[in-house]
Amino acid sequence: MADEGYEFPVDRTQVMLFARSVLDIRPEYSDPNDPATKAVGGMVVPPTFVQCSAHWQPNYPLDLTRPRKDPAPQRPEGGGGGGGLGRGLHAEQHYEYHHPIHEGDTLTVTSRPGNRWEKEGRRGGKLLFSESITEYRNQDGVLCVTATSVGVQTERAVDQ
Repeated sequence: MADEGYEFPVDRTQVMLFARSVLDIRPEYSDPNDPATKAVGGMVVPPTFVQCSAHWQPNYPLDLTRPRKDPAPQRPEGGGGGGGLGRGLHAEQHYEYHHPIHEGDTLTVTSRPGNRWEKEGRRGGKLLFSESITEYRNQDGVLCVTATSVGVQTERAVDQ
């Protein structure tokens, strides 16, 4: 089941700081007056920038530092995270880019479960894989990015 979604405003300062944090100093990420920026229609975001949307997600389960609406956030069923009990991990992340994201856009972010499958493991029993698919649409409803997260959980604690 898809979630209700939330909005993620793409701020010029966020874009510049993210680009600098990954050591990418291209002008398309920081200088609106540079010819390279004008050639792409204005300041755009670096690849994987959409992960910053977690700062805007209400009750983001991995952020324990901010006030919460609900006291104990839960991950959605079938999510791509690894899960708890020391038996899970984030296994893969894929991005499909459909349309440029520009500084000043407001993205609507929605997530839904994807595929689920199993493989036989060697030490922890079955490996249970699950996808979480997150879509980022701009203020015009145009799909900009599809991010697929794959989590894996073991059936039981790993044999030592």
